[in-house]
Amino acid sequence: MADFVPSALSRREFLRAVAVAAAPVALLAQVRPSLGQGDAPLRLEATPAVGENDLEMTPPETIGPAFEPNSPIRNNFRESGITGEPVTLTGFVLDRKGKPIKGALLDFWHADADGQYDFTGFRCRGHQFSEVNGRYELQTILPGIYPGRTRHYHVRLQAGPGPILTTQLYFPGEPRNNSDLLFRRDLLLNIRDTNPGRLANFNFVLDAP
Repeated sequence: MADFVPSALSRREFLRAVAVAAAPVALLAQVRPSLGQGDAPLRLEATPAVGENDLEMTPPETIGPAFEPNSPIRNNFRESGITGEPVTLTGFVLDRKGKPIKGALLDFWHADADGQYDFTGFRCRGHQFSEVNGRYELQTILPGIYPGRTRHYHVRLQAGPGPILTTQLYFPGEPRNNSDLLFRRDLLLNIRDTNPGRLANFNFVLDAP
């Protein structure tokens, strides 16, 4: 569900291939799926080997006024009553040496398809923990826009007793990106349109203890 699925592979086969490619084996580095256009073939580009060079940490962003603590554990926001274009967001949580982080907390929240946040419950809110190979997956929807902001997801991450990283993820090609004062190009999602919905990918790099 990271990036896009070439015609020669089924979606299930592609997911299995990415999971295997991202397993913490010797000299394995972060896998960066590269997006193409149309039916361009899949390219998985390995970064330098683990321990060779430090990776750039994921930059922080403001937490904003919409964060709510104590969200439920879940990785699927498509509950009853939630409408909108489906988005499957996947990626890996890595330390600065490119080593996958197991059990990192990822707390996601975002506006619904109408650009509204839920302040009375936990619609489009929830947290999860990264898998043994550092992988996470969120089944959600395309968030709506609201005055002053471009389309985005919020996320807070923490690896063990390490520092909390609060950041936001953005969508490429959005008209409001250039006018949003918080927008950062290095927080753009990799996106592939599918039928139905979109496949999105982002790998987080944390300052893990």
